[in-house]
Amino acid sequence: MEIRKVQITGGSSYVITLPKDWAEEQNIQKNDPLGLLAQPDGTLLVTRDITEGQFQREKVFSLADINEPVYLFRLLVGSYISGFTGIRITSKTRIPVSMRMVAREFTQMAIGFEVVEETDMTITLKDLLNPSEMPFENTIKRMFVIVKNMQIDAMSALENGGDPGIADDVIKRDNDVDRLNWLIARQTNMILKNARLSRKMGAPTSKVVNTYIISRIIERIGDHAVRIAENVKKISGSQINKDVLTSIMKANNLAISLFDKSIVSFFNSDLKGSNKNIEQVEKLEELSEKVALLAMKEEPSIAIPLRSIAESIRRSGEYAGDISESIINYLIEEKP
Repeated sequence: MEIRKVQITGGSSYVITLPKDWAEEQNIQKNDPLGLLAQPDGTLLVTRDITEGQFQREKVFSLADINEPVYLFRLLVGSYISGFTGIRITSKTRIPVSMRMVAREFTQMAIGFEVVEETDMTITLKDLLNPSEMPFENTIKRMFVIVKNMQIDAMSALENGGDPGIADDVIKRDNDVDRLNWLIARQTNMILKNARLSRKMGAPTSKVVNTYIISRIIERIGDHAVRIAENVKKISGSQINKDVLTSIMKANNLAISLFDKSIVSFFNSDLKGSNKNIEQVEKLEELSEKVALLAMKEEPSIAIPLRSIAESIRRSGEYAGDISESIINYLIEEKP
């Protein structure tokens, strides 16, 4: 770190010199304009880029190095989450149909990306979404509502004799959760690379990172709702003991309550509420263990899926506790 003293000129202007090496590296000349951005943590960002437009970054993939469609899809998702605003797929020969299908599938999953140009040997995808138009809070609310209803509906499928139609619908909705989680991951990376976007969205980097952590936890709760639905399908049409079903519903109601309260604490910045939520997790673990023991009295073909359902309910509640812990960790730093 270089230490430089502040000088005052003209009686009112505070002046500090720029490091020579940095100025030469940036090719800064006399009278060149520079942008100054005050950061939430009190630091000052000096930048050559004085435009207010979205920072454009393009990633190019050559199919000469990519043989598998799944590999291409993973690269596209990685580029999206990394914050690239443009992606170009190139080939020395005609692009195979399987690779074109991957590009289409990606645009259906990645919010904001569309195919803007396509030829025999190139596909160009571009981000048409302004990230500042998608506030983090709105995305978290939407994820929460989807995942909460997934878990409620998965249990409804169980109550209705393992209804496979409801269970399949729960599984399909997981794609919507993944898309929203990718969006938050993308916005997080973009903000960490571009401080102006943080200012535009009114989102300090510490809050952004915490929101991303919570988004990942919600996505994992959604994964457990899917596992519940998958296990419900395995016992479709089976007769389940009433006591077991009652215990499962009781445990699930508590897990959903923990999830609901953790999100309320997030939006209300509630330290005490988060702490109370964490203390309820132990009670859920006891209820889930009770379900697992009752399930063992059933036939193996029923007992194993029921134990898996109890485990997913327990894990979803524990993840809700993790959300509350993350809220406390963030608020300790932010609150006086």
